[in-house]
Amino acid sequence: MNKYGKFAQERWRTMASSQYALIPDPDEWFRELGEEALYQVGELQYKLAGPDTECESYLEKVGRLNASRILAEEIVRSEMLTPNVKETEHGPSEENRVDRQRREIWTRYRSLLSLQQELLDEYQKLVKNHPHQR
Repeated sequence: MNKYGKFAQERWRTMASSQYALIPDPDEWFRELGEEALYQVGELQYKLAGPDTECESYLEKVGRLNASRILAEEIVRSEMLTPNVKETEHGPSEENRVDRQRREIWTRYRSLLSLQQELLDEYQKLVKNHPHQR
């Protein structure tokens, strides 16, 4: 299990223990969730980093790439790996909580990706139109 799966499993175990107990094979479920989170971090990091610019120094590029990775990890941890305590503590059906929460997390995550892509597109337009200004 990777670091994202371990993070999620620990969060669910401590923040949503009753829902955690409903997961038939927690190790497998969180291993798969961790794999998906790793993929999503990579995809999001790439989108957040954007393209290299001609006037960017090596250190600026390293900073941009590191910042995009850290931001991508934070978004994925928050939106995909951490249970919503309000939703896990109250609800109509214990059996459906985990699945419902997972769907809602994915919906919010897709919405964030869409917004981030719009921001990246706008940034790229600005860089293209004003290459020497920062």
